Amino acid sequence: MSISIAETRDLDACFELRRVVFIEEQGVSLADERDGRDDEAVHLLVHHQGEPIGTARILVSNDVAKIGRVCVLKHYRGNGHGSALVEACCAAAAKRPGVTMAKLGAQTHAIGFYEALGFTAEGPVYDDAGIPHRDMTRAL
Repeated sequence: MSISIAETRDLDACFELRRVVFIEEQGVSLADERDGRDDEAVHLLVHHQGEPIGTARILVSNDVAKIGRVCVLKHYRGNGHGSALVEACCAAAAKRPGVTMAKLGAQTHAIGFYEALGFTAEGPVYDDAGIPHRDMTRAL
């Protein structure tokens, strides 16, 4: 797995990946995808052989780091890149002072993926941008 994952300020690369995955592939509207919170987020970018292939962001509130906008280009899925990205998000969140919990809104089809990474589903299924989601948490 020849990838690198690091925090980034290259929002253009993050937005392009999110456009391809969420808007083009999943049919999410631009208004739903761009919620105005990217300037306050920590962004991570996955590179494979120098090319950006995945991204995620972290929003910190008190002791909780909300991981979101997790995506990997379709061609690179199933190779462990998404798992590595989520683990990198948890590691980055754990370095923030006072942060003890990671939280995310998982698309319901991905609940098993996140459970394998130590997340626990909580609460009811809800609609987010026309896609069923469920909140999940993991202690850091």
